Amino acid sequence: MQNQMPISRGNMVTSPHYLASAVGSTILGQGGNAYDAAISVSVTLGVVYPHMTGPGGDVFFLMHDGATGEITGYNGSGRAAAGINADTFKSMGMTSIPVRGVLSAITVPGMVDAWWEVWSRYGRLPWAQLLEPAIRYAEKGCPVSRDLCIWLKRNESLIMEQTSLQASFAPLGTLLQEGELLVQPELASSLRKIQADGRESFYNGELANRLTSAIREDGGMLAPIDFANHKGEWVKPISTDYRGYEVHQMPPNSQGFSLLMMLNMLEQVDLSSVPRTSPEFYHLVTEVVKKVFRDRDRYLTDPDFRDIPLDRLLSKGYGHELWSEIHTLPPVAQPFLSKMIGQDTAYAAVVDQEGNAVSFIQSLYFDFGSAYVPGDTGIIMQNRGSFFSLNSLDANVLEPGKRTFHTLMPGLVTHHGKPYMLLGTQGGEGQPQTQISIITGVIDYGLTIQEAINLPRWLYGRTWGEKNDQLRVENRYHNDVCETLTSWGHKVEVRAPWDDVMGQSQGIVIRADGMISGAADPRGDGMAIGW
Repeated sequence: MQNQMPISRGNMVTSPHYLASAVGSTILGQGGNAYDAAISVSVTLGVVYPHMTGPGGDVFFLMHDGATGEITGYNGSGRAAAGINADTFKSMGMTSIPVRGVLSAITVPGMVDAWWEVWSRYGRLPWAQLLEPAIRYAEKGCPVSRDLCIWLKRNESLIMEQTSLQASFAPLGTLLQEGELLVQPELASSLRKIQADGRESFYNGELANRLTSAIREDGGMLAPIDFANHKGEWVKPISTDYRGYEVHQMPPNSQGFSLLMMLNMLEQVDLSSVPRTSPEFYHLVTEVVKKVFRDRDRYLTDPDFRDIPLDRLLSKGYGHELWSEIHTLPPVAQPFLSKMIGQDTAYAAVVDQEGNAVSFIQSLYFDFGSAYVPGDTGIIMQNRGSFFSLNSLDANVLEPGKRTFHTLMPGLVTHHGKPYMLLGTQGGEGQPQTQISIITGVIDYGLTIQEAINLPRWLYGRTWGEKNDQLRVENRYHNDVCETLTSWGHKVEVRAPWDDVMGQSQGIVIRADGMISGAADPRGDGMAIGW
């Protein structure tokens, strides 16, 4: 399976849905910049890819400004309700936060605020113009994509249990099929409010009142004050040098620092001398992931509540120290049990002819998030807060007004101070692992961005409901690779050649001569468009 890779001189948009990519390209054609296009793509994804994202979720933007050269980020993640803590759920006899339903929707969605803030600082076109394409798709309908159809079938019971979800995704009593028209009038109405009144409608206005009233009536915990007090955060990205390239990530509460730690470890070896689909390669990267996830799981949470020793974790010396713990000769898989993490996300990127670059990723956390829609708003609420711990000894314990450990991590690589690569992927545990695959594919193995995305992938870890860690490996080569990994102690699970469990990645590379290559993952419904 091979996607055609577009190459352009001026603009490039890539996203996990072809309609969203087309919208971004149209916005650029109308005179918008990369920031305008990114916002319009983000809003559109919430309509055409509603199982993965929407205004009820969070988003992280990582940006390079073409005029100033500044690299900045916007953390659009929401905080837990002010009136709850771990004892709130313990008093109800629970040992963990529910992963579905109104009680899982305990963090304020940060998406709408992030759209507004990025547009206010960098946007060029009118706000209303950026939302119009998504609203039209919600009002008039869009075809059910291949990926949405798959997830509708997987979540049929959830869809049928919730009146609003059923009205959208099974309007005649049976699930919509691929190619049938998905119409979302209630979501369209909510987006019209946001279009008319900006972020205030969502956090302080009529829409905020409707959302919080329905949530409280249904037994939820988010109150009007939680929405009114919400504010995202402009942040300084963190970075590390990898073989002469500067790799940038969002700081905590994003897990982005885990990727930087992995690169610091992999820099200890000439990776290009290790065949990419060899058992030696998969062993090395898996053991690197284990070492880094040990620290990630220990420290990652809202930095406003706990100290996270980034200076030490991101030091080259610590990378060497962790590398020395890995058994390479003879290879031996070391035991480690990672956190159970959800994995459903949408990543997109935009580059314009002015040198602006926007790498962004958004999510409802689980597929269809909490599977809960407040009243007639049409907005699916995220269940991101369900990842909080109820154990007071954990860094990520639930506390009032706290942001949870966040899997979202858009990537940006610069070379000699200029954007070189934008990348990201769907997935929880898989996000840093797939970014490793793409970065090493391009930098160490000399592949194009599309070839790197098309590489066979691995995924170490577990998601909800799994008791054991597995090393999932796409089987696009001889079975003896997996057999060798098993003999070294890895718990290998052989997956289909293009398995959707590996997530959907997108990427852009800007060559030294100014030519821009865009790529979308063949595992999804995406498209890269350049001109």
